[in-house]
Amino acid sequence: MRSIWNGAISFGLVSIPIKLVNATENHAISFRQIHTEDGGRIRYRKVCEVEEREVTSSEIGKAYEDADGTMIPITDEDLASLPIPTARTIEIVAFVPADRIDPLQMDTAYYLSANGVPAAKPYTLLREALKRSQKVAIAKFALRGRERLGMLRVVDDVIAMHGLLWPDEIRSPESVAPDAAVTVRDKELDLADALMDTLGEVDLAELHDDYREAVEELIAAKASGEAAPAAPSAEKSGGKVIDLMSALENSVRQARVARGEDADSGGAEVKPLRKQTARKTTASATKPASGKKKTPAKKTTKSAAGSKKTAAKKTTDTPPAKKTTPRKRASA
Repeated sequence: MRSIWNGAISFGLVSIPIKLVNATENHAISFRQIHTEDGGRIRYRKVCEVEEREVTSSEIGKAYEDADGTMIPITDEDLASLPIPTARTIEIVAFVPADRIDPLQMDTAYYLSANGVPAAKPYTLLREALKRSQKVAIAKFALRGRERLGMLRVVDDVIAMHGLLWPDEIRSPESVAPDAAVTVRDKELDLADALMDTLGEVDLAELHDDYREAVEELIAAKASGEAAPAAPSAEKSGGKVIDLMSALENSVRQARVARGEDADSGGAEVKPLRKQTARKTTASATKPASGKKKTPAKKTTKSAAGSKKTAAKKTTDTPPAKKTTPRKRASA
């Protein structure tokens, strides 16, 4: 990986020579602008407005435009000679718990590499100190013509730095939340919890850019003269949720089916929607019906038992008549 900045970490009186390396890369597919009639490339040329001619990159510098339109030239040497300690130094100013950093402030990520053998010892010292303290370092540094805020933390055995936006660069969220007063019922929250539990966790390493893959397939098909892949037909829902509870229930079922589970199994119980009046009516209708059925059953059982006892008595009286007959035969 190519370094984009060389400098040092200032850790009190300790100086750690480091190289700054981009920790991320962009895999997005880029397109060129073309003339649709003949496919010719559309290019932007840098033209001097005074001489009305195209200029090269070596002829281009920086300038600040004043309120009256006056251009004030600023050179790289002017910026390098600014009397600020962060010109070539990542100056650590504090150590704070990681949860003190608002994710909204997170910006570009970098890896800090020890620059040379002598830097290995202080680099390792700072890395292990960050690990043991379970804190992150807040630092200031200058890059690409401006001073920036950064957060240093440990990733595996490397010190990483996240560029942070300044607090005054974060917009206030006022007037973004819904204006209407909305009440969320406990049953809706229960279903939302069930949906969250069903979706569960995910290994971020398994996620990938479906859109980029689809664009690559489209480019490959067009390059080989084949038909472009057709997009799957999506069900039109109209973009309007009529019944929130029903939508949540269906979402839970679909999530369970997607995970290979039974649609009606799982942790939280999902009951079909019924009106309260319907439930009460059903309950009141069920009790008398069950009572009527149980009462005849008991009577039938008693009568059956009584008939069994009567039959048993009759059967008991019959044998003496049979015994009398053999005695008469014996006397004859």
